[in-house]
Amino acid sequence: MSSTSTPKVGFVSLGCPKALVDSEQILTQLRAEGYDTAKSYDGADLVIVNTCGFIDSAVKESLDAIGEALNENGKVIVTGCLGSKKDSSGEDLVHKVHPKVLAVTGPHALGEVMDAVHLHLPKPHEPFLDLVPPQGVKLTPKHYAYLKISEGCNHRCSFCIIPSLRGDLVSRPIAEVMLEAENLFKAGVKELLVISQDTSAYGVDVKFRTGFWSGKPVRTHMTDLVRSLGELAREHDAWVRLHYVYPYPHVDEVIPLMNGGHVLPYLDVPLQHAHPDVLKRMRRPASGEKNIERIRAWRAACPDITIRSTFIAGFPGETEEEFQYLLHFLQEAQIDRLGCFAYSPVEGAAANEIATPVSDDIREERRARVMQLQATISRQRLQAKVGKTMRVLIDQLDRAGAVARSPADAPEIDGVVYVKRPYDPSRKLKVGEFIDVTITAADAHDLWASAD
Repeated sequence: MSSTSTPKVGFVSLGCPKALVDSEQILTQLRAEGYDTAKSYDGADLVIVNTCGFIDSAVKESLDAIGEALNENGKVIVTGCLGSKKDSSGEDLVHKVHPKVLAVTGPHALGEVMDAVHLHLPKPHEPFLDLVPPQGVKLTPKHYAYLKISEGCNHRCSFCIIPSLRGDLVSRPIAEVMLEAENLFKAGVKELLVISQDTSAYGVDVKFRTGFWSGKPVRTHMTDLVRSLGELAREHDAWVRLHYVYPYPHVDEVIPLMNGGHVLPYLDVPLQHAHPDVLKRMRRPASGEKNIERIRAWRAACPDITIRSTFIAGFPGETEEEFQYLLHFLQEAQIDRLGCFAYSPVEGAAANEIATPVSDDIREERRARVMQLQATISRQRLQAKVGKTMRVLIDQLDRAGAVARSPADAPEIDGVVYVKRPYDPSRKLKVGEFIDVTITAADAHDLWASAD
């Protein structure tokens, strides 16, 4: 069969890294069955749009993307979180806005998506074409990849509708996770980013059942997983980075593993607020005071640790006193990397009904105050790195040298390290290469360095 007769599928992937992994799984299955991917709407026989539906702006972006795909191509399958959303009358939101879509599924629905593809774009089995690499099809650059260890979440935070979209926690078998990690490292991945809705809860749903990897028993538990990934990363001279880690007590067991250079001294901990009353209204599983104690303990056990977190300003019922408490917490905690969002009402979230809303102006004003404080904290913490030598991973090359990331920088959400081209013309920098650099300058977000 010639390449011109092979069915082609266009793909639009929106949303968070967890949705990106869903996209990769669908693309991997499409490739395994012999479908080609199209680079444009007019070159596609149909288009799949993987959507996000968490906040209003994400809903609008997803609906706009579906509309564009319909206008440009006409044959569209919708999947992802928006596919699970209903309007106030209980009607499917995607079908209501775009009734011409071919099919709609929720997130993590590989089987349903492929059923829709088979219905609208049949593909005969061709064993000489239906080939896929062991690591699957990836949407990230070749030198880093996301590893999703579970789906869903058992928490019922009042501002979040993720459990209604993705369901309760379902942990992947430990052997399956480790096999995927090994295949990714063998394919040249130099940084593995571990993701889920709640990485700390890995294995809770299966009561930390024991699995087997390389002939050894390994519990389905965060600590065992991180230790095993660290050993695998050491074999391949690679990094492992942890995201979406709730500050449960057993996370303390993971911190010492970060002193070896392969499990990065980096924790992405979504704290959201610090005042106990706000956390209670949010239905969060931890208090601000204990979080300060944990952060101090983590830094004592691993002095180089970078802590990233996200916070919400203007949550319903938040008083100026509660907000000042948050600012004091941030000053004391000295979070390295921080994102703050003005509270955005999400249809179906319990938070919309539990307290008096904070006005739009105050929400935005408080968000700006948090980010202003954080800019000062970040500038001071990055300035302290000037003169130090550190290992960085090159993401891209430019005329000046390279754009890289240090252990403190996750792709797309944190800062970068701008590396000056070496004076030695024989020394060539490469994307996906680790190099040692000396930090020469810093601002509130990024670092500058020399490779000589």
